[in-house]
Amino acid sequence: MPTSFAPDAIRANAKTGVQPPSAPQRLLSLDAFRGLVMLAMASDGLRIAQVARNFPSSRTWQFIAYHFDHVPWVGCAVWDMIQPSFMFMVGTSMAFSYAGRQARGDSYGKMLRHAIIRGLVLVLLGIFLRSRFTAETNFTFEDVLTQIGLGYVFLFLLWGRSLRVQLLAAIAILVGYWALFFLWPLPPADYNWQAVGVPADWPHLTGNSAHWDKNANPGHYFDLWYLNLFPRSQPFVFNSGGYLTLSFIPSLATMIFGLMAGELLRSNRSARAKIGWLLGSGIVLIGAGVGLHVADICPIVKRIWTPSWALYSAGWVCIALASFYAIVDVAGWRRWTFPFVVVGMNSIVMYCMAELLPDWIHHTLQVHFGDGIFRWAPAEYQPLATSALILFTMWLICYWLYRQRIFVRI
Repeated sequence: MPTSFAPDAIRANAKTGVQPPSAPQRLLSLDAFRGLVMLAMASDGLRIAQVARNFPSSRTWQFIAYHFDHVPWVGCAVWDMIQPSFMFMVGTSMAFSYAGRQARGDSYGKMLRHAIIRGLVLVLLGIFLRSRFTAETNFTFEDVLTQIGLGYVFLFLLWGRSLRVQLLAAIAILVGYWALFFLWPLPPADYNWQAVGVPADWPHLTGNSAHWDKNANPGHYFDLWYLNLFPRSQPFVFNSGGYLTLSFIPSLATMIFGLMAGELLRSNRSARAKIGWLLGSGIVLIGAGVGLHVADICPIVKRIWTPSWALYSAGWVCIALASFYAIVDVAGWRRWTFPFVVVGMNSIVMYCMAELLPDWIHHTLQVHFGDGIFRWAPAEYQPLATSALILFTMWLICYWLYRQRIFVRI
């Protein structure tokens, strides 16, 4: 690989003969935070929404249920923060993992090949997991793995670049994506919303925000063309959740923010400065996202990853990451993180188990231990108890892998 294509740090090493820097020290807070995110993703909301239906008059249960589920379109619940946290951590982890590869002497070309292969494997794995209950291969690209895979090589090409280049790339992505939607013509007055899966009582967006309405935006029209290029028994007409393939573009900005955070954490700045920069950046990003939403410039919609959502969600992840770093790596309070670290070090295993094994685990436990194993809680709490037991079983598998020092990487 010609050195002119490599990041500044690698080009300097090639020209001067200086050895690459030593491998970066692993931060426990990163594994713990990633593990918490993966446990939440695998829990399927602990079926809190089902439990809450047994307490319709309880404001507390309704509040909890709201934040353990995804919002239909505009807005944000705590559960909506899982995917951006995971994608943000992809960028953060990249800052450490490829610095480690560089320290071991890997060339830029070798690392680029690894990034290309990893991106392709993530896309294929995402398609495989989304096809598990279908009669044919379900070519879809809106889930978290395919979204990461589609943007991974572009993210790698920004690794090792200056903070200014990374920031300008993120801004250009978000501004360009915003312009695509804002300049796209609104649907005509006689647009058949029901034909694209939008119910008659759907709360349509108004004003400038109407450009980001469900299944009437450029991302939807792109999928009408793109997804029908793949073999399928029935033509693709709409995504019932409104999710889009093109969301990988603004979510790439989320990963870039994570990459910038990772470079900050592995820098020589003081711990106080790192925490301050993460907290300050988080406040700015949240303010920018809310400002765009309130000003009717761009609504906060997680399902199609609007630019305002990319800013808003990245802000909260920055604050969460700063908190984990301060508590775990700076203050040294580490013992409580063990259940999360076990999962964080095998996050791809937990993700695959969550997609493939819950029904099998439920059936197996029922066969060998009887129905009583799911009835240790009162009837109204049984959905929560069942979900928690299945999650604990998957955690035990990760724990066994951890004890055997088996860590699956792509």
